[in-house]
Amino acid sequence: MNEIVWPTIDSKHLIVDSKQMLILEKEMFSDGMPQEALMEKAGIQISRWLLKKKSLLKNGITVFIGPGHNGGDGAVIARELFLKGFHVQVWCPFPIKKTLTNNHLNYLTSIGVTKLVEPPDANGKELWIDGVFGNNQTRKVDDNLIKLFNQKFHKKSGKVISIDIPTGLCPNKGEPFLDNAVKADYTLVIGLHKIGLTQDSALPFIGELHHIDLGVPFSKLSKVDKKIFKVTYKDLKTIDLPSLPKNFNKYKRGRTLLIAGSEKYPGAAYLALKGAISSGAGFISAVLPELVAESIWQVAPEIVLKGTMKSNQNGNASLFSALKNVDLNAFDSLAVGPGIGIDNDDWQKSKDYLLGFEGLLILDADALNRISESKLGSKFFLERKFKTWITPHSKEFIRLFPKVKCETNIELALKVAKEFNISVLLKGANSIVANNKKAWQLFGTDSHTARAGLGDLLSGFIAGSSAIDLTFNRNIPTECFAKYVLLHSFAASNCKKGSNANAIGDELSKLMRIRKMREIS
Repeated sequence: MNEIVWPTIDSKHLIVDSKQMLILEKEMFSDGMPQEALMEKAGIQISRWLLKKKSLLKNGITVFIGPGHNGGDGAVIARELFLKGFHVQVWCPFPIKKTLTNNHLNYLTSIGVTKLVEPPDANGKELWIDGVFGNNQTRKVDDNLIKLFNQKFHKKSGKVISIDIPTGLCPNKGEPFLDNAVKADYTLVIGLHKIGLTQDSALPFIGELHHIDLGVPFSKLSKVDKKIFKVTYKDLKTIDLPSLPKNFNKYKRGRTLLIAGSEKYPGAAYLALKGAISSGAGFISAVLPELVAESIWQVAPEIVLKGTMKSNQNGNASLFSALKNVDLNAFDSLAVGPGIGIDNDDWQKSKDYLLGFEGLLILDADALNRISESKLGSKFFLERKFKTWITPHSKEFIRLFPKVKCETNIELALKVAKEFNISVLLKGANSIVANNKKAWQLFGTDSHTARAGLGDLLSGFIAGSSAIDLTFNRNIPTECFAKYVLLHSFAASNCKKGSNANAIGDELSKLMRIRKMREIS
């Protein structure tokens, strides 16, 4: 039986590093595709994209042609736009090194395209196209060239478009090679998405990211050794949510337990529970601080209270006294951490209960901080023999895994997932979900909605949603984790009542209800 993959393996979703892209191109060339044909296809596809946005072209176009094949792509674009009647000029900031690019440049001048001798004026209103360096960038670029581009960008007298990779930006790390890189209004990525372009560090440079399809065969894409998927809100339409049989009672519709909140952070418990309720799980239980337990019936009467937690002198929750009285294995999923605070002695006494829990353990916030400060540290995950998902932001991740070093957050998440046999949500502007074989990079999400409490809401939503899916598949795949995170992000972006966690919780409930009704109909 073939493995079901979400999203599909295609050029819109697959992310590769520069080496993987070069390998794919060489394989296509060895199969018989001429380099000239690939360059023509790239340039013509980009030209078609530009011709749909004629407002960008009305004041003319200046194409910066680099020494390699990226410059050749730029030359084809210049030719196509010139032949469509637009005013086009080109400038070569470096000597041309590739014969194919030089041939295209010579043809441009023969048909009447102006080749500038001096750098163009950044104050002009024309569109600038950065075709200087693409996927093969490996080192710093002339700082004067980058300053020229960014002078144009900041004056906003005309747009800047980068072809494949903004000049000066590492295609693998998503960081400038030196101090800065070209800041583009649009980046048109050729063939497949490059890993550097989807990193948080690349956001100040890439502008709007658009994909230019070159028709890389599926047979090539399916053989890419490391599967990293770019997912956006457009992929929501392909998310399958389980349709529970009508005769399932509440206990068969997902049983989840949340351990959250403290005297210091009581709100975290409320928000985590709201997230779980929004998932539609059938049976939601909680272990709560005494302060919250006293009033939970007023705001969430459907929650079944399984125990209460006392607080230490600093207002942090003590788990041990409650855990020893709860049968954890009566639940499909268990979420621990939102707002519980730090108490190392309590964690040392409590950890064995969590190590022995046979369902899906979801660890967030202060549960992760407790682990990072404990004697075991990250070895906790190696001692646990059952499925575990963690949800750190970058600082929590570094505290947990201080010795893990990689070029990108995707690589960090993949490496930790493999080494510790867990699934990881590494939160950021473009959050990442990873297991030991695959990663899902959220992209194009609304970072302006980032607010305190959203992580607590997400933890509860993951707990409830996973509990439902676990009634169908005890070996729940990590792609479900990625789906929950995308749904939560969309609800935050789509919430018209505001961007606070409480309002977003209501939006999440509405979203889940709408999706399930559509499946039923």
